[in-house]
Amino acid sequence: MKKILENYLTAPMLTGLILSVFVLYACGEKAQDNKQSKTEYTDTISVEAVDVQLQELVLSKTFSSTLEGEEQANIVSKIAERIMKINARVGDYVKTGDVFFELDKSGAQSQFYQAQAVFLNAQKDFERMKNLFNEGAVSRQALDQAQTGYDVAKANFDAAKSTVEITSPISGVVTAINVNIGDLANPQMPLATVANIGRMKAKFNVGESDVPSFYVGQPAQIFSEMNPDVVQEGKIFQLSKSANIQSRTFEMQAMFSNTKDRWFKPGMFCRVNVNMKTKKDALVIPLAAVVKLNSSDGVYLINDGKSYYKTITTGITDGKFIEVISGLKAGDKIVTLGMNNLKDGTVVVISNK
Repeated sequence: MKKILENYLTAPMLTGLILSVFVLYACGEKAQDNKQSKTEYTDTISVEAVDVQLQELVLSKTFSSTLEGEEQANIVSKIAERIMKINARVGDYVKTGDVFFELDKSGAQSQFYQAQAVFLNAQKDFERMKNLFNEGAVSRQALDQAQTGYDVAKANFDAAKSTVEITSPISGVVTAINVNIGDLANPQMPLATVANIGRMKAKFNVGESDVPSFYVGQPAQIFSEMNPDVVQEGKIFQLSKSANIQSRTFEMQAMFSNTKDRWFKPGMFCRVNVNMKTKKDALVIPLAAVVKLNSSDGVYLINDGKSYYKTITTGITDGKFIEVISGLKAGDKIVTLGMNNLKDGTVVVISNK
């Protein structure tokens, strides 16, 4: 009875053991199949690629600049006196010789009334001498002396008048007034600025390495970051022949026409974009395709459906494309997107065919 019981228990156990081994073997094969499938999927990388081609490449640089009117002048005082009157406002158009500021004519620094009195007296003497000379009562010498005295007095009066009646040196638009009525005019500080803003000047500095790339008549584009959609075409019209002692840079000036609404104003900070160099039939690739490896530039070249790293020598760039001096030829296909997952021999699938 005991032997039969042992045989009875042993058969199901053997059957269970065989089933367990079969299940484990099947699961192992499935896991292996999944692993192989996953490996094959991982080894094939989807990328974007382009052909290396020949095209014109323009190297341009952008510089920060300060704007001025084509003609621009600061109005300054010759003496320190109280400002009694301001005859214009910002935005007004003034002509050459228009009286802009009137200072205190009776101030300690002013000699207006003294000069005026001497002038009026000399004027009367001269008129009297002319009448006497016409009647034959005085000599030509006496008349000449009276005229000399009159001329000197008039010159002194005009000089005294110009110190208290400050005029605009040029015709243009008032772009700034830096003082108020009652302020003391400081000879060291500009009272106002007048500019002709129909045409504008953009002044900017460049390093010595860029100087050879500039020439008079060179096209330039001027725009402001406040409104980058407004771009005016201009030309380089003045090149500095010597460097600034402090900054060791050279000043360049570009002239351009203002907009109809005179949007560009003197004193604004703007950007000047200049085409520095142009290469025709340059071998170019997208700048984004370049990969840095061991301090060298390179790209992933596609050959027979696989990627291979290729070291290249690069030249000028316009910020979007870069010139290839050596390492590639026209028609080569290179990866532009997905380079981070590649290595030599990786199978690739081009998604942008």
